Amino acid sequence: MILASAANVLVWIVWVGAAFACLGSGIAVVTFSNPFYSALSLIGNLASLAVMYLLLSAEFVAAAQVLVYAGAVMVMFLFVTAYLGNRADAPWAGGPSWQALGAVAASTALFVEVVVVVGLKTSGRLSHQAKIDSSFGRPYEIGRLFLTDHLLAFEITSIVLLVAAVGGVILGSHSRDTPMRGVQQ
Repeated sequence: MILASAANVLVWIVWVGAAFACLGSGIAVVTFSNPFYSALSLIGNLASLAVMYLLLSAEFVAAAQVLVYAGAVMVMFLFVTAYLGNRADAPWAGGPSWQALGAVAASTALFVEVVVVVGLKTSGRLSHQAKIDSSFGRPYEIGRLFLTDHLLAFEITSIVLLVAAVGGVILGSHSRDTPMRGVQQ
């Protein structure tokens, strides 16, 4: 009994530590002015999310989080950050653009959706549960679905990611050819 309660306390300590690490690194992502430090903070955020997934007994999702997001995607992001160097434009120089206003509008719409769903859930309208069999979420089942029913979408996604990577390299190489305004060479 004492051993079980000690293990429960340890789980809560790890959970709270991972939650604060997730919040702290998330705040660091948006507050650092150096994009390299921001990307490193995002890796810390993704790692703390993986710890939370492990505590929820979602080992496959935690492994995918670390391998795919913290591994592959962030390495590509760090490569682009190192490739561009200090040539990135200041996002708020000259006031908010239409993209910034669109981002604020999209964020507001997403927040409203979350409030509506939470309101529906607490009012009991979403109280029915779907029937889930025991093989749901297992790596074998996910792989089978990817390579049978959703193969076309899986391949289209990989092609879109490849085109985005090639496009980023092409855009980066063109920006190296043109001299920047205000920078003395």
